Amino acid sequence: SPHMELSCAPAAPPGPGPPPGPAVAEGDEYESLPSGAALGTHMVAGAGAGVMEHTVMYPVDSVKTRMQSLQPDPKAQYRSVYEALKKIVLTEGLWRPLRGINVTMLGAGPAHAMYFACYEKMKKSLSDTLQHGGNSHLANGIAGSVATLLHDAVMNPAEVVKQRMQMFNSPYTSVLSCVRTVQRTEGFGAFYRSYTTQLTMNVPFQAIHFITYEFMQEHLNPRRDYNPTSHIVSGAVAGAVAAAATTPLDVCKTLLNTQENTALSSLNISGHLSGMVNAFRTVYRLGGLPGFFRGVQARVIYQMPSTAIAWSVYEFFKYFLTKHRLEKRT
Repeated sequence: SPHMELSCAPAAPPGPGPPPGPAVAEGDEYESLPSGAALGTHMVAGAGAGVMEHTVMYPVDSVKTRMQSLQPDPKAQYRSVYEALKKIVLTEGLWRPLRGINVTMLGAGPAHAMYFACYEKMKKSLSDTLQHGGNSHLANGIAGSVATLLHDAVMNPAEVVKQRMQMFNSPYTSVLSCVRTVQRTEGFGAFYRSYTTQLTMNVPFQAIHFITYEFMQEHLNPRRDYNPTSHIVSGAVAGAVAAAATTPLDVCKTLLNTQENTALSSLNISGHLSGMVNAFRTVYRLGGLPGFFRGVQARVIYQMPSTAIAWSVYEFFKYFLTKHRLEKRT
């Protein structure tokens, strides 16, 4: 999951996927959503949203991982997402595009629950310190950033296992065998080689995402009413633009996660590839500039529904809760 918190990627996430709480600055009316909701509710809602976001489009994510392979097997070269899915199902079986979905759900639940728990708790304590209980954008920003660090720390190992299971001719049939083998042959660090790349990717992803959403809203919904169609369209476009723009980092992340052996051995890289700069260099040596945009189509298709849903859900709740509060006043 690429994501609508200040994070994920999916994982989305992903890629970066978006959970239902964008930290957006509102007018005074909407200043804060009711904080009466228990933390448990936030965590359950967050976990549910996270799991949904990562699983609904999972087959497309599998295609993306394969398309980002720098030296794909001739039997695993695809022209489009549709063709890839058709080919995988016909040659490798109906369930093959879903391999690794269990570890994603296992990671996304706790990761998103922790994201929301951390975000809510930190936002509250920081707002009290900075503004004595008011809504502080700085507090929201810091809380979102720390929550993202936590979210990605939980998701990263799950992503490594997931991507290795998605690869063509993957030797791993079960999550446990994958975890054991990677741990034994590459050590614990293997699960975190792409952590800095993932965190680096979140920053431009979220920035482009929010800026594009606001830009689209200015054009489609200048009066800023609650207008579901405009929220869905703006959300989808924002997700697409952010996903496409951050694809180079995503290709590097996939290389660091999968340690694709044919690609590394062709460059005589012995041992393992680590570090974002090394990944960038390797992608460039193997694929040139176009190499950085492998899988962009799949990444965009994967991201659009999740950001569209996240924004429309968010805007609906904002509208619903504000309306409710105004009715209570009159």
